[in-house]
Amino acid sequence: MLVWLLIRWAILAVAFAVTTWILSGVEVSGGFWGYVWVSALFGIVNVIVGTVLRILTLPLTLITLGLFAILVNAFLLQITDAITDNFTIDEFWWDAIWAAIILALASVILELIVRRTIRGADQ
Repeated sequence: MLVWLLIRWAILAVAFAVTTWILSGVEVSGGFWGYVWVSALFGIVNVIVGTVLRILTLPLTLITLGLFAILVNAFLLQITDAITDNFTIDEFWWDAIWAAIILALASVILELIVRRTIRGADQ
């Protein structure tokens, strides 16, 4: 369980790297450890604040067929930006929303790759 948590943390750090590479309005400073720090902080914000926000906005998320979840994730990225100096988002409506979309897609793709690699190594 701890190993999988560390793998997911690494996946999120790489997803942040992909996001900053694609979007010019999103930056992570501090090199490798900056990405590790921002991904850990975002994970904590996501667990604590994200859980409450998702429960409160569940009706809107259902009505919009899940699209409102992008705004929730963009808001969580803004909170992470406010907490640390290692992470910067220029604008909410353009950069934060696109960052939420790219971060989600990159995380899903990377997790699928890692899962397939682990399954292939087990066989």
